[in-house]
Amino acid sequence: MTMLSDAEWLERNAKVIDEFRANGGRLERQDLVLLTTTGAKSGRQVTSPLLYLREGDTVYVIASKQGSASHPAWYHNVVAHPEVTLEIGAERWDARARVLGDPERERIYAAQVARYPFFADYQQKTARTIPVVAIERA
Repeated sequence: MTMLSDAEWLERNAKVIDEFRANGGRLERQDLVLLTTTGAKSGRQVTSPLLYLREGDTVYVIASKQGSASHPAWYHNVVAHPEVTLEIGAERWDARARVLGDPERERIYAAQVARYPFFADYQQKTARTIPVVAIERA
């Protein structure tokens, strides 16, 4: 699998976001969330489409960046500004993000690997521990 450049990521994400919103939040991938964060450096609102896992009222996202050596920009954003907005389906709400520590991180990561095995490949490709972020309604 080839790593995408930042420009390619932005272009791909823009298409997914447009499709998500045009179809009332319905896509082939039913486990897609739009996470809107405040830029850690820019202060601008940035929206990222991500796969998620939901347990009760908590939504979990994985900062994999396809196994890249660095964390995705959205991860740095939630660390700097944990107040976020989520969109799942046609629903949109304000929420607060927090980075998980072990053993909770390990449990959620394993659950996501069971659903999407490529997340195991991502962890094998990088020396960093891939973060898991819990997001709860504000």
